[in-house]
Amino acid sequence: DMNVFRLVLEMALKKLGHDVVSTSDGEEAWQAFRQGDFPVLITDWQMPIVDGLELCRRIRAEPRSRYIYILMVTSLDTKPDYMTAIDAGTDDFLIKPFDEEMLAARLHVAQRIGGLLSEMQQLKGLLPICPTCKKIRDEHDQWTQVEAYVTTHLHSVVAQRQCPQC
Repeated sequence: DMNVFRLVLEMALKKLGHDVVSTSDGEEAWQAFRQGDFPVLITDWQMPIVDGLELCRRIRAEPRSRYIYILMVTSLDTKPDYMTAIDAGTDDFLIKPFDEEMLAARLHVAQRIGGLLSEMQQLKGLLPICPTCKKIRDEHDQWTQVEAYVTTHLHSVVAQRQCPQC
C-alpha cells in the first residue's frame, strides 16, 4: 500500500536472490498473476482497488496446476485478523516492519512446502495402480508392491496396519 515499503521489500527479495514482479495495487497484482506463473505471492493486506484478502480469494478460486504459496504482509496482528486472512487463503504472515531474516525464513518455508506439494501432486498424477492387486507400475514398466515402491522412491517406510473392516 506504500511505494517506499514496496521498494524496500523488492530490494530485500532481490538481495535474497529472487526474481520479483512488483505491482502498485491489488488489481494490477491480479492481472500479473493471471498472466504469469508464480510459486510464491507476497501481498499486503491493505492495498488500493483490490485488497490482499480479495486477492487471496481470487487466487484460491483460480484453478492452477501448481500450488501458490501466499505470504501476507500486514501491520494487523490480532488473532481475528489472522483467522480472517487464513480463511481468505493466506498461508503465512510477515508483520510490518519486516525483518529481512524473517522474510528469508518465511520464503524458505514457502519453498519447502511448495516442493512437497508439487511432489505429492506429481505422484498422485503419475502412479498407475492396479485396481485388483494394488501394485504400482514403476518407471521401468515393472509392477511392484506399494510398500516397495514407497521405500525405494520416497525413502520412507510403510507402517502396515489392518483397517477396521479387515
